[in-house]
Amino acid sequence: MSFTQSIELAREERVGAEGVSAAALNKMLRRADDALAWLRERHAERDLALLRLPHAHDDLTAIRDQGQRLADGATDVVFLGTGGSSLGGQTLAQLAGHGVPGISVLRAPPRLHFMDNLDPETYSALLSKLPHKSTRFVAVSKSGGTGETLMQTIAALSTMQAAGLEARIPDQFLGLTEPAKAGKRNGLRDLLAKYHVPMLDHHTGIGGRFSVLTNVGLLPAAVLDLDIGAVREGASLALAPVLAKKPAAEVPAALGAALAVTLAETKKKSISVMMAYADRLERFTKWYLQLWAESLGKDGEGTTPLAALGPVDQHSQLQLFIAGPRDKLFTIVTVDNAGRGPRIDADLATLAGEPGFGGKTIGDLVAAQGRATAETLAKNGCPVRTLHLDAVNEETLGELLMHFMLETIIAAQLMDVDAFDQPAVEEGKVLAKKYLSGG
Repeated sequence: MSFTQSIELAREERVGAEGVSAAALNKMLRRADDALAWLRERHAERDLALLRLPHAHDDLTAIRDQGQRLADGATDVVFLGTGGSSLGGQTLAQLAGHGVPGISVLRAPPRLHFMDNLDPETYSALLSKLPHKSTRFVAVSKSGGTGETLMQTIAALSTMQAAGLEARIPDQFLGLTEPAKAGKRNGLRDLLAKYHVPMLDHHTGIGGRFSVLTNVGLLPAAVLDLDIGAVREGASLALAPVLAKKPAAEVPAALGAALAVTLAETKKKSISVMMAYADRLERFTKWYLQLWAESLGKDGEGTTPLAALGPVDQHSQLQLFIAGPRDKLFTIVTVDNAGRGPRIDADLATLAGEPGFGGKTIGDLVAAQGRATAETLAKNGCPVRTLHLDAVNEETLGELLMHFMLETIIAAQLMDVDAFDQPAVEEGKVLAKKYLSGG
């Protein structure tokens, strides 16, 4: 494994009455054993495609080739898609500096733009300022009927036409959606077919929020020349103890799920806080929000996910976390930052009134802050699960992503909800299109 997980600071023995009791956790772990058996059965019967992805290699060359095609000669690559069609790609792209404050704009081309939220002013400004001849567009929608993505794609096509570049549309656009199916309308396919835009097939058995290990998530990584094979290898590390028939207590994803559900049921911990101490994990926390919320929030079940980034959110949320309502389970994700970053001059540190900073690195301070936050929360009666990564790279992030997909699926089994549907979201989509058309 490329990270270590500990729930010691969530136990009743460490944090008092707000922590999880050994008896309640062990009872839930026995139920988690059944969930693991269910997962192994799904793997054996090949009816949960996600479980086969970590060991798949036959599609990686095609993804790399498409990534290179998009990157060649491009100054900008715009990804059109929302929710699960975007967040996984953003999470992996942060490994190459995308969306990282201060350095994202300093990256060598191509610059990536994930237009995952529909805002008229933002999108108009982007289309007007992009260098049209050297920009590529990738439209992603599993169903092909996502309203936001269709509108963005139509606007991008119109922009290219207005710039006199219609003949170049097949070279500058790419679509990613489900394969064509007789009798089923796919608006994105129909739209892009008019311009002979090449299409990639979205896996029919894997929904958007679970698609980070498919071409949906891996294509942006390939554009940035990241090692997409290592992402899958890392995912296989998270899956390995499940397939090895380890007991739930020895499967990190099952232990995490059992902890969250037990605390929700026995201690009313209705909020799950994900706090990561690394800029390159900021989009990961947002990816986790959708995964956890949309998979578990059904039939009155689920806990509300909340994202935080350390150390910055120590200055905005930690006061509430420590002294506010006792309704939260905390997951603190730290990285082996000790000794990394600029080293502090001893004389300047003394001049600033902090002689203890002398000779230390910025990474030393971040490491100390992450540890201190976890321990302070626990000392104040707040249950904390810690995850510590050796580094943030393709393999560790792949393992982390698979860990939380498995944890979410197992939690759904424990809550007796379907992790893979989203009926409330679908209702909203139907109403929005009705109102838009004047209904």
